[in-house]
Amino acid sequence: MKIIKTIAELEHFVQSGHKKAFVPTMGNLHAGHLHLVDVAKKSVASSDGLTIASIFVNRLQFAPHEDFDQYPRTLEQDCQLLKAHGCDAVFAPDESVLYPTPQTFKVIPPSELANLWEGHFRPGFFTGVCTVVAKLFCMIRPDVAVFGRKDYQQLKVIEQMVQQLNMPIQIIGVPTQRSESGLALSSRNNYLNAQEIHQALELQAQLQTVAHDVLHTTLDFASITSEASRALTQKGWQVDYVSLVKQSDLTLAQRGQDLNLVCLAAAKLGKTRLIDNLEISLTTSK
Repeated sequence: MKIIKTIAELEHFVQSGHKKAFVPTMGNLHAGHLHLVDVAKKSVASSDGLTIASIFVNRLQFAPHEDFDQYPRTLEQDCQLLKAHGCDAVFAPDESVLYPTPQTFKVIPPSELANLWEGHFRPGFFTGVCTVVAKLFCMIRPDVAVFGRKDYQQLKVIEQMVQQLNMPIQIIGVPTQRSESGLALSSRNNYLNAQEIHQALELQAQLQTVAHDVLHTTLDFASITSEASRALTQKGWQVDYVSLVKQSDLTLAQRGQDLNLVCLAAAKLGKTRLIDNLEISLTTSK
């Protein structure tokens, strides 16, 4: 596996003519990231294609009060894991390589998608994500890019960016990988102590309760999500949102009108902010 640090090295590598599958990450890899690499590798296997991952902690998507400086950087370990999963190259640039001058040109997604939910609580987050992903896409020129569905809103933003900018890239969204207990895998789980790891299961449990109530009661959606928020708050969580939205555009869903839903949730347990989601199809309702 090749470890690439400069744009010149990257340009030389991607000129091979092979089909390319790309997995962007911020490192501190876990089994969820490695599953994305497996999916990427499989997506280009029939054409003997290349699988490329990036490791870059992107300052642009962190607010001043967030954990940019504390975010774990484990490059050597990450590279060992990627090599074991058959990744062909890792692009791991220093910040001065990816942002050689102040990044005053930015990719700003539409407010009606990017200022909801995560965008409301993390202003500028999706501008940072879109800007760095667009730069990486321009440098690597992948045929396929693979993202996890745990970051559901991020996936939707990236899909729309690729569509509207006519980028010739297939976006693959991969279902959330979970521990045996059901906890969504996340680098930020490393911040949780043993007690909090157990408590963190409550977030997915409430999403399951929301899905049950959507499918098997006539309660309105606002009442269902308000109860889930109340239950989490009573157990010590600081809830940002629990919301039932349309899968298509992430606006609030209405009972009797919308069939394909996703329940998005973000809440803080102790000092650690976790997100999760659950897709719900009312066509399965009985």
